[in-house]
Amino acid sequence: MTRIIADISVSLDGFVTGPDPGPRNGLGTGGEALHTWAFSDDPEDRRVLCEATARSGAVILGRRLFDVVDGPEGWDNSTGYGAGEVGKPAFVVVTSTPPTSVRLTDLDWTFVTTGLADAVATARVRAEAASSAGGKDLDVILMGGGATVGSALEAGLVDVLSLHLAPVVLGAGTPLFTGGAPRTLVQRSVISTSTATHLTYDVSG
Repeated sequence: MTRIIADISVSLDGFVTGPDPGPRNGLGTGGEALHTWAFSDDPEDRRVLCEATARSGAVILGRRLFDVVDGPEGWDNSTGYGAGEVGKPAFVVVTSTPPTSVRLTDLDWTFVTTGLADAVATARVRAEAASSAGGKDLDVILMGGGATVGSALEAGLVDVLSLHLAPVVLGAGTPLFTGGAPRTLVQRSVISTSTATHLTYDVSG
C-alpha cells in the first residue's frame, strides 16, 4: 500500500533551514549542518538514506524548494535527490503558476496548481504506477519545504513522519511546526548516529 511519508531534516530548535534562505542559499545561513548526516560515512546514516530513497515512487516538493533545487546553485548529478542511490522518481511540485522553463530537464516534473491535496493525489497515482511496473511497494515522499510538510500534516495528508534531528541550534530560519490542529504520533523507530537522530512516527490522527 502506498504511504505518504513526510521526510525532512530539522534542527533541535525546530527549523528546517537557517536564516535568510533563498534560491542561491537554499538551506539558509548555517543550514548545511542539517544535512551532514546525508553525506556521512556512518553505516546507519547510509542505511537510512538508502532505504528512504529506495522506497520513493514519487516525490512532492513546494515551489520555493523547486526554485532552489532547479536554480543555478541547486541539484546536479552528484547532489540531486537520491543521487547514486536510486533511479529518478517522478517529482510533483505544488505551485500557483508553473515555471516558464526548467533547468533539470532530465527529471520527470509535474506541476500541480490546484492545491496540496491534488498534488498528493497525483503523486500517489505516479507512485502506484511505479509500484506496479517495478513489482514492489513504493511510497510518496514529501520532502519539503517546511511549509509544505507542515501544511500536509495539518491537512491530515501524511501517514508517516520521518525526522532527521540534527545536533544543531540554528536560532532562526524556516520553522517546521507553526501551529494547527493537534496530531497524535506513534513512535516506530529511533536510530542515533554521531550526526543525527532519525525518528519515525506513524501519524494516527
